[in-house]
Amino acid sequence: MSERELSALRERAESGDREAVDELIQLAAELGDLDELRRLAAGGHSDAADELIQLASEQGDFEELRRLSDGGNATATDELIQLATEHEDLDELRRLAARGSSTAAEQLAELTSH
Repeated sequence: MSERELSALRERAESGDREAVDELIQLAAELGDLDELRRLAAGGHSDAADELIQLASEQGDFEELRRLSDGGNATATDELIQLATEHEDLDELRRLAARGSSTAAEQLAELTSH
């Protein structure tokens, strides 16, 4: 897709064309374009947030997952807990547990009991 076509697609999306939004989300996800997904998610498109979470999780992007989790996204929190557990990141699990996540507290207890 050329830059011109992409600009036209963005314009359609910004004017409320749901098909254009969906196409932008799909394209951004395929290209791994976190900036585009962030922009769309910030505009209230939950599908973009879901794709952003999936990409961040696949890439092991703690910072992105943390940003989304701290913004109240429960799915991002779940993914962050899973990633922190896989990497045995006790500090991240402690931080999440301190913020009230019982799942993080359980994972932390399990990891530290060995």
